Amino acid sequence: MKLWKKVLAVAAVAAAAGVLAVIGVGSDRLAGLMEIPENALTIRPTVNLWYTDEALGDYLASVALDFSQEQDVRVIPKLVSGLEYLENINRESLDTNNYPDLYIIGNESLEKAWLGGLASDIRDEDGLVGPGSYPEAAIRAVTCRGHVVGYPFYYETSALIYNETYLEEAARDALEVEADALAGEEAMRDLEENGEPAGEEQAQAIPPDAQEAVYEEEVVEERMRGFIPGSVEDIRAFADGYNAPEQVEAVFKWDVSDIFYNYFFVGNYINVGGPTGDDPGKIDIYNMDAIRCLLSYQNLNQFFSIDAQEVDYDTVVQEFIDGKLVFTVATSDIVSRLEQAQADGRFPYEYGVSKVPDIDGELATKSLSVTNAVVVNGYSQKKDLANAFARYLVGEASADLFERTGKIPAALNAAPSLPQAQAFNAEYADSVPIPKMVQTSNYWVRMEIAFTRIWSGGEVSETLKALSEQIKTQVAGTPVTEEYIPAPVEETEEELSEE
Repeated sequence: MKLWKKVLAVAAVAAAAGVLAVIGVGSDRLAGLMEIPENALTIRPTVNLWYTDEALGDYLASVALDFSQEQDVRVIPKLVSGLEYLENINRESLDTNNYPDLYIIGNESLEKAWLGGLASDIRDEDGLVGPGSYPEAAIRAVTCRGHVVGYPFYYETSALIYNETYLEEAARDALEVEADALAGEEAMRDLEENGEPAGEEQAQAIPPDAQEAVYEEEVVEERMRGFIPGSVEDIRAFADGYNAPEQVEAVFKWDVSDIFYNYFFVGNYINVGGPTGDDPGKIDIYNMDAIRCLLSYQNLNQFFSIDAQEVDYDTVVQEFIDGKLVFTVATSDIVSRLEQAQADGRFPYEYGVSKVPDIDGELATKSLSVTNAVVVNGYSQKKDLANAFARYLVGEASADLFERTGKIPAALNAAPSLPQAQAFNAEYADSVPIPKMVQTSNYWVRMEIAFTRIWSGGEVSETLKALSEQIKTQVAGTPVTEEYIPAPVEETEEELSEE
């Protein structure tokens, strides 16, 4: 599902005044809570946990059982629909006894939860959610209006995935070409020194030093690492000289229709909500650096020719598994998918993960991230127990989260040992957390439309200007007009030669 569809699936919660009004209506329920059953001393306290991702089901059930045995507390996980998730939590919290004491939710919804009274400050006397335990991106993600209102659990972000087997083969090819060239130079030197051409066998022979360079694994490894791109320009240069195997259909392909896999192009130069994504006074979408990044993005369509109407993420991942791609941009879920494909024999290659490439030597990139957090319901009557289980879930119990669910935990001390997962951790640490402002909840829809328009040849500056005006108008409540920024004109090779 596209990122913005996940965001929009969470309905807006009631405004503060509305919440107070409903509380009055629900006073009978509150009175019922005051009744103490006769067997109260023998009943184990129960904590209800809601979640929407079925992939967590077995894991949460197991963790809940372990915690219950240790603490003599019943924890009941419940899988619920992600549609109108917060709205349902709000309604159940006000009108019934079936509400969750804590729940798992993406950080983009934390302001909605906070404004509706559905998120309370975490109990963190020992500083669990701090720099020593989590990367700064995780801490910013769960901070709302100066309050830490969730425990970072696991995350999603994007990174560059590459077929390491193909890069190793390319490295060997390059070394062999260099060895052949060296052999040719030796032959020419013999001709010049001895006055006679070297024999055919001698001319074609690879000198001992060159043979060592071709077959020594350390040399191949070093050359292969040189092919891992630091920029999009590096990918284009690699594509220009790559002698692709027959099964390779594209050097670089990604889902250009989904903002999550595109956002890194502008992530370093667009600011929506400040560091914690909740400051309406910090909106900077329309600027020259963002325009330059999107111009480079648009130019890639001419080079890689990806049809935004035909491409989708799952198809791209499958093409990578099938060995049809050398590079792609994917989210952290791809690690478990590729590991399983290797185990099944469907992916007979080695692969690697690295930072998303910069645009070029001047324009840097930065990935978007979503942090799924464990939030204690502000209406819970068992906040101490809820906080205790939340801390257990994201702390001690998260050590095997990746192995059992394929999700990478946000906690630093729970990082999987797999190098590819650690590479995603590095990307996450430097990522931009998805903003959480209610006023900008449609930003992702509008940004995705803008990217699609630009990819298809739309005027970059005008498109970004219109997006910025719309979002700023929503935040300010009054019409905002931006001053037009002329897009830079790229000099052609002919113009450069004339200079």
